[in-house]
Amino acid sequence: MIAAGLILAVVLLIDFNRRMEELNRLSTKLEGVKVEGTAVMSTQVALLTQMAFSTSDDAVGKWAYENKWVREGEHPVDIIGTGNATPTPAAAAATTTEKPPNWRIWLELFFGNN
Repeated sequence: MIAAGLILAVVLLIDFNRRMEELNRLSTKLEGVKVEGTAVMSTQVALLTQMAFSTSDDAVGKWAYENKWVREGEHPVDIIGTGNATPTPAAAAATTTEKPPNWRIWLELFFGNN
């Protein structure tokens, strides 16, 4: 009886361990599915928001303005260059000063300006 009870206890313990491993695996998989579902829902919200904006009058006006269409009452003006552009003046060359010798730099550092 004791041997049969021990064998039954070992079998039940092994089965319990297998079920706990299965629970852990399924719990991990559930968390992954939850994360994926949240990402899909946030993508859907972003797409719905974008779709609502794209059908609004503001979006249509912005698109028309970017594509050089005009609004009612506006008159488009194209600026055409003449080809005789005024050249920009060259920057004046910076004057370079001669670098004093190192002993003079050290002298001024320790004893101040002469």
